[in-house]
Amino acid sequence: MPAMRFSLWLGAASVLALAGCGGGTQDAFAPACPGAAIVRDAADLSRYRGDHRDLVDTVLEGRITGLNGNCKRDGSDTVVTTIQVGIELTRGPAAPGRQADLAYFVAVLDGERILDKQVFPLRAEFPPNADRLRLAGDDVELRLPVQENKTAAAYRIQVGFQLTPEELESNRQRSRR
Repeated sequence: MPAMRFSLWLGAASVLALAGCGGGTQDAFAPACPGAAIVRDAADLSRYRGDHRDLVDTVLEGRITGLNGNCKRDGSDTVVTTIQVGIELTRGPAAPGRQADLAYFVAVLDGERILDKQVFPLRAEFPPNADRLRLAGDDVELRLPVQENKTAAAYRIQVGFQLTPEELESNRQRSRR
């Protein structure tokens, strides 16, 4: 499957560094990379059959386990950042089959303002003898504008599961305990 792409041509401000940053042109340092983080309230996914929340009603549980990425220059005014999301899933006893459909998002922020957000669907296929699965999303390529006085480190990338309002509220209640 080809890499998913979206472009940003807006200004931003933030810090941190994306793991695995590198690249650049010969005789130049590697470009600065945007900060990347997993959104705490969207890092876990729990789906159930009906309104019950018992173990026997669990359809799917998931966790975003990490982010891999790198940066490289594309001319003097663009840094291309590529990230990949790592996910671990567990098929529950109430799962109707061996496939599960879910989605995760990648957002680029300027402070607290979301400049762009895209949702990426993901289909998990559990093998016949396994109820746990580790997988990675497709590479997501971000084209970030830079200037002499603004590096890609001025951007912040956030990743999480695309949850229903009920799933998000359940995660928030769980984290308060």
